[in-house]
Amino acid sequence: MKAAVFALPMAAAFESEWAEFQAVQGARTGDIPAAFKSNANIVREFNAGSDFQLSLSGPFAAMTNEEYHEQVKGLKRGLPVLGGAKQTFEATGKAIADSKDWRDDGVVTPTKDQGGCGSCWAFSAAETYESHLALATGTLSELSAQQIVSCSPNPDHCGGTGGCQGSTQPLAFDYLVGVGLTTEASYPYTQRTGTCDESKIAPVGYSTGYVELPTNDYTALMDAAANVGPVAISIAAAGFKFQLYGSGVLSNCNDFVMDHAVQLVGYGTDSGSDYYLVRNSWGRSWGEGGYVRFARYGEGSEPCGTDSQPQDGDACAGDTTPRTYCGECGLLSASSYPTGMSDSPSATVSV
Repeated sequence: MKAAVFALPMAAAFESEWAEFQAVQGARTGDIPAAFKSNANIVREFNAGSDFQLSLSGPFAAMTNEEYHEQVKGLKRGLPVLGGAKQTFEATGKAIADSKDWRDDGVVTPTKDQGGCGSCWAFSAAETYESHLALATGTLSELSAQQIVSCSPNPDHCGGTGGCQGSTQPLAFDYLVGVGLTTEASYPYTQRTGTCDESKIAPVGYSTGYVELPTNDYTALMDAAANVGPVAISIAAAGFKFQLYGSGVLSNCNDFVMDHAVQLVGYGTDSGSDYYLVRNSWGRSWGEGGYVRFARYGEGSEPCGTDSQPQDGDACAGDTTPRTYCGECGLLSASSYPTGMSDSPSATVSV
């Protein structure tokens, strides 16, 4: 009898939370998944004693952490030999403002959803290309992640085999030099690698190169984020805190195995807590309308850890050398953005 009295409110609690999940993610048939119940217990316990909150309404709340990891992994940053388009970051010499949100400048498109394809690297690149093209031309357009997914070459299989199986933002930026990027309307997203269809490519933006920022360089990343524009960055996203993130400033990530690509669109301070403002590609139902804020500690104070599984997300084939990355969830690991943006293939203006 005591067991029955205990089980009823617990079942009712799961049913209420399950109903909220379905209201956001769509109706599901059958019993409440065991993974959802497990995550519900994690969220209740965590939210009771944390400054930031986890959520059960996001797209991965009904998955185990293992299922989630298989679903979202798609960044395997390697060290390919690229062409002459790569440039070294040079400090702007400008002051770094106390806060910056590039959405306020009208150069960030709405939140996107990569779905079941491991194309985070392509979305991170396309979104950053959109922003820098808008900064250069004054026109913001939604550009095609699918063109990058289907057409960006990866002949050495460095960091994956490309497409939905993972690649890198620098490889995407290298491909786009001289080729240009078309609109989402011309080359719509399909959640599949597919075959490159050049008949759908009618570029509206061009670039002459790209910059890769130094690894683990807080000052360089802040300079770029404050004075250059949004930055394509890479993070470790396998932990439950990122899987179930709901709101607030995420801290104590304790994960440095880089496996996901996102876009840094700004930074600021909330109630005394400094943060990075990061845009994800998992739709608006995840996080703060598709965004996450990571705790920011400053030059020399960012947490660091070891990526001891580089084949999971930070190595070319055969490279098992561990890496050290800094920032919450390894946010300072790999950062890049396109340069020389124009709406004309003949222009050579450098941004």
